[in-house]
Amino acid sequence: MDLRKLKTLIDLVSDSNVSELEITEAEGKVRIVKAMVHAPAVAAPGVAAAPVAAAPVAHAPAPLVAEAPPAEPLPDPSHRVTSPMVGTFYRSASPGAKAFVEVGDTVKEGETICIIEAMKILNEIEADKSGTVKEILCTNGQAVEYGQALLIIE
Repeated sequence: MDLRKLKTLIDLVSDSNVSELEITEAEGKVRIVKAMVHAPAVAAPGVAAAPVAAAPVAHAPAPLVAEAPPAEPLPDPSHRVTSPMVGTFYRSASPGAKAFVEVGDTVKEGETICIIEAMKILNEIEADKSGTVKEILCTNGQAVEYGQALLIIE
């Protein structure tokens, strides 16, 4: 991708309300994410906070029983593959074709698992982890949102 085009895209994202932009071309894929900066809270001018007097409080003695630390949850071996864009979910390359994956299939990282159609462009979605397909969460032809879980790989 041309550096001038990349600079223009960065400027467009920074000057707009768009927080993230992803573009795929023959040369590669570019993803621009705007960092959100939070302004510190400022008190309105002329308003002062009144000091609050603390009343004495009687404290109960602390119990001598030591509490056990909370048990750490076991890591979930499953992984959700999420949609990188808004579009329409398709399980196969064409209406009559065999689905890319079925529940129980073993997939390898980088293998095409579905297609998301966005603005008349068919985008192949690849597995970002190797494993077995545990569940397919979307139906063929369903509209999906950015970040929506498409399927689960164990």
